[in-house]
Amino acid sequence: MTGFVFSEKPIEIEEGDGVFLYGTDGTEYLDMGASYACVPLGHGHPAVHDAVTEQFEKLTYVQASYPNAARTALYEQLAETAPGDIDYTWLCNSGTEANEAALKFARSATGDSKIVATMQGFHGRTMGALAATWKNKYKKPYEPLIGDVDFVPYDDGDALAEAVDEETAAVIVEPVQGEGGINPASREYLEQAREVTADAGAALVFDEVQTGMGRTGSLWACEQAGVVPDMITTAKGLGNGFPVGATLCREWVAENYGSHASTFSGGPVISAAAGATLSTVVDEDLPAHAAAVGSYLQERLREAVGDDVREVRGEGLLVGVEVGRGANRALKELALNHGILALPAGRTVVRFLPPLTLTEAHADRVVDAMTEVVGDE
Repeated sequence: MTGFVFSEKPIEIEEGDGVFLYGTDGTEYLDMGASYACVPLGHGHPAVHDAVTEQFEKLTYVQASYPNAARTALYEQLAETAPGDIDYTWLCNSGTEANEAALKFARSATGDSKIVATMQGFHGRTMGALAATWKNKYKKPYEPLIGDVDFVPYDDGDALAEAVDEETAAVIVEPVQGEGGINPASREYLEQAREVTADAGAALVFDEVQTGMGRTGSLWACEQAGVVPDMITTAKGLGNGFPVGATLCREWVAENYGSHASTFSGGPVISAAAGATLSTVVDEDLPAHAAAVGSYLQERLREAVGDDVREVRGEGLLVGVEVGRGANRALKELALNHGILALPAGRTVVRFLPPLTLTEAHADRVVDAMTEVVGDE
């Protein structure tokens, strides 16, 4: 007997091409979830395919203490594209590992232990990242978790300033909350987060696991606010479907990070995939494309269903539609009746985060489908 420890959807996927997925029965689906933003270039992108194939033929794997060209090149790419003086990178396998590392680095570099996180924030499922995640449904079965974590309301600068003190090691915040309901932070809030952490000698960590790689209209969401944190965590879209994460940090953090490692940190094939993804996102200016098509999608949704839903919100191609009767029914109708795969963001928000190559014609199809789905409520 075989089994699995997570729930499966009733649609078996066999192939993917660009913004489309295909079931084993031949049904075509417009992929408006990109597996939680994991394929920003779309499925089967030739740049990633060619980079991975070439690297696989040379060297499949070597442990991270041995330099290899693909990993070194990725380090350089990330340093060049990160904002400000964020020049150091630790590579891992996922977003939760990247956040776990950031919390450890902050504690080691500052000598303090307190972590300040936000209500409705989501940072991963390992024990440290989970402790900084808000919802009890993720945490309760695994308690006790690490201690000394305080939660404050999201986008509330005064509450944040009150919580951060001389014992604070880090503030971790998503520039746009994903799992929490697609909630963008204000520029003023991110600026205040920078100010209060600098005054306290704490590390400011921006969790860009979902918002990075051009998703919100700039390569990193924090660039739109003009705020440079001490660490950026990224994953999901970095490898265009290959498992990779990264913790990007300033020199003062890197010099005092303590002892941390990962067996599969920056393997050659994975690094080649990430390097090809990052260079394609930059060279093809996909952040600007995401900003334009995302704005078009939001405007059309507001025109078509604005009076029938609570709100349409987001940044770039990270878009949430808050529906009245819960997200799951709407998602089921989109998939089964309209061939559109989307995701929830909490119980009441339909989340769209497609490949960044989405066109306005694809967006029109989504709007037409949502008009019917919302109209059925």
